[in-house]
Amino acid sequence: MAPGGKGDGVQYSPSLKAPGRGLRRHFRPGWGPSLLVALLVPALLWLGFWQLSRAEEKIALLARFEARRQAAPLALEELEAAGAPAFQRVRLHGRFDPEHSLLLDNRTRNGRPGVELLQPFRDDGGQWLLVNRGWLPWPDRRTAPVFATPDEPLALTAWVYRPPGAPFLLGDSTGAGWPRLVNRVDAAALWTELGRAGLPVELRLEPGPAAYATDWPALAMGPERHRGYALQWFSLAAALLVLFICFGIHSARETRHAFTRHPD
Repeated sequence: MAPGGKGDGVQYSPSLKAPGRGLRRHFRPGWGPSLLVALLVPALLWLGFWQLSRAEEKIALLARFEARRQAAPLALEELEAAGAPAFQRVRLHGRFDPEHSLLLDNRTRNGRPGVELLQPFRDDGGQWLLVNRGWLPWPDRRTAPVFATPDEPLALTAWVYRPPGAPFLLGDSTGAGWPRLVNRVDAAALWTELGRAGLPVELRLEPGPAAYATDWPALAMGPERHRGYALQWFSLAAALLVLFICFGIHSARETRHAFTRHPD
């Protein structure tokens, strides 16, 4: 066929364009935003899944709490042999020491300010225990909270409280006298200060003799709070991705407009 004929022309198909070129025409986020998103999105997702795992841990903890709450209380000797596990119920019989009371500050109930009253309790077997008798209102800090301590021997039921996370420490107290206002409590440090042999955990009274308001939550933060935090982290990751995509599309449009106006 003669040169210039129909069969001699070489035609290029649009499909032979460089891979990704069409995408770059419509999406150009730039290296800086891309690197930022590559770092932040996995971190936000990790935080979300970590909060979900914390929620599962709290659900398991609540299940253990409920199981031990329904179980019969142990004798003090059995509790010590078991290592005083969290939420375990225990039977006590003895007397309170009214001379060395601790007032745990900044405890609110239904928006009302107050304190929790903790007192040493000497079991008939000679063991000292730090017993939380419950919450007291303290509306006016110019006057001391009012409470009474029974003089007679008492038969009580309590359960072991172990704070999650970092342990409470005896410190940040107001004054050196008694009753002593504290922000954090460590039973072991109290026994060292008083020179007594005692169980190094806090026991919380169940409703009954000598108890004030004992409606403690099993956990300071329930699983629903962790799920809420997880949703926040996932939402932030999704919002960041949406902003990244919008920015990349807008940047590509700006680049095309600039090229159209100034092709050279």
